[in-house]
Amino acid sequence: MAPLSEADLARYREKLEARRRELLEEIRTELHRTEEESYVELAGRVHDEGEEAVADLLADMNLDFVARQIEELREVEDALGRIERGEYGVCVDCGGEIERERLDAQPTALRCIDCQAAWERTHATGPGHPTSL
Repeated sequence: MAPLSEADLARYREKLEARRRELLEEIRTELHRTEEESYVELAGRVHDEGEEAVADLLADMNLDFVARQIEELREVEDALGRIERGEYGVCVDCGGEIERERLDAQPTALRCIDCQAAWERTHATGPGHPTSL
């Protein structure tokens, strides 16, 4: 496989920057919505323990959503940094090239497909994970 060209890098940079803008907007929207319907306000409207549990669950879901978006934003910004440093498309484990198909599907990929599979086998956590069954 030929190394990534400047045109390839520009395309991935554009794709990553577009995703960064989307994530920032999603986070802003969710935080704004959360401010408008704060947990305290939501919890203040509940009338029994069942409704309180639902309010707690909704608050947790909002926090989990924002946390996932922030984590993805970090991954996008890290990938943009790798482009700037000339390290984009290089596997952090073996130093080989990350396949274009993988970068097309997952522009924030750190590892080639083989190293990613090995990483997932050694870092599997929790019941129900395919490698823990």
